Amino acid sequence: MKTGAVVLKWTSGLIVGIGLALAACAQEPGHGDNADAQKFVEYMVQEHQFDREEMQDLMREAKRKDSILKAIRRPAEKAKPWYEYRKLFLTPQSIAGGVDFWDKNAEALAEAEKKYGVPAEMIVAIIGIETRYGGNMGGYRVLDALSTLAFNYPRRSQFFTKELENYLLLTRDQGMDPLALKGSYAGAMGYGQFMPSSYRAYAVDFSNDGKADIWNNTTDAIGSVANYLAKHGWKPGEPVTVLANPRPNADMTIVNDTLQPEWTVGELAEKGFNATSQVAPEMPAIVFSLQTEQGRQFWLGLNNFSTITTYNRSRLYAMAVNELAQEIVKARGGKS
Repeated sequence: MKTGAVVLKWTSGLIVGIGLALAACAQEPGHGDNADAQKFVEYMVQEHQFDREEMQDLMREAKRKDSILKAIRRPAEKAKPWYEYRKLFLTPQSIAGGVDFWDKNAEALAEAEKKYGVPAEMIVAIIGIETRYGGNMGGYRVLDALSTLAFNYPRRSQFFTKELENYLLLTRDQGMDPLALKGSYAGAMGYGQFMPSSYRAYAVDFSNDGKADIWNNTTDAIGSVANYLAKHGWKPGEPVTVLANPRPNADMTIVNDTLQPEWTVGELAEKGFNATSQVAPEMPAIVFSLQTEQGRQFWLGLNNFSTITTYNRSRLYAMAVNELAQEIVKARGGKS
């Protein structure tokens, strides 16, 4: 009974929305005749009690976007060295934007840090790198992005089909129009660029208005990013990285070997990578290197560094978040 009531609530504005969108986008191919889409319709009807006719209408409306397929198939650019990558994200504009975002959302950031233990500057830096503080949250309809990749990109079809399922569940649960929400070409959404499964698992109604809105409500976006990091193991008060000073006989085979902390600070010291500042020898750690304009630099990545990489599985990304966070604090003249 409860599920049926939710279906009716989700349905209320859907038929009108589909009719308007169909008229506007009739020239683009939908997924009404796609066999995989039809299997998906049956699954959603049987598993989650969605209305079959409405699901079929939705699949006809879900547009196949060649630009999305082109973007996801684009060969990965040659990895930039750290000194070039850093310049993309640590700019005067990104630092000033972070200060402005923090000043405008100081209360929510302070509450998030208090509740989740994640420093305000880390939340601000992630939102800055992900979307330029909400300035670029993506221009694709999430429905188009996820259906295009679920039904036309076999290599990752299973992943994106699951994300499409999660997307329709979240729009139903939240009373949102599934045709209206926009995101990246991969279906990432809002200030923090959450995939639908991450939204359902980690997005929070931090403003207590009855809805977790990561698109328009900065308080919800801030709380959701903090909750994500907390749930992925952020340890309050611990550092993110420590500069390392390798001995001549250091074991270079373990550098950049993993993103998961498989060693401890003490074990890495035994392998020739001495921390340049005092940290507990039992702390989990990895060792990684960055290419600076002056040469190769070595760092110990601690637990919180690995936590940041769960957001984006890249050492460069995690380091950019950490350094941008520190630069924003400096530009504000401190945290208070």
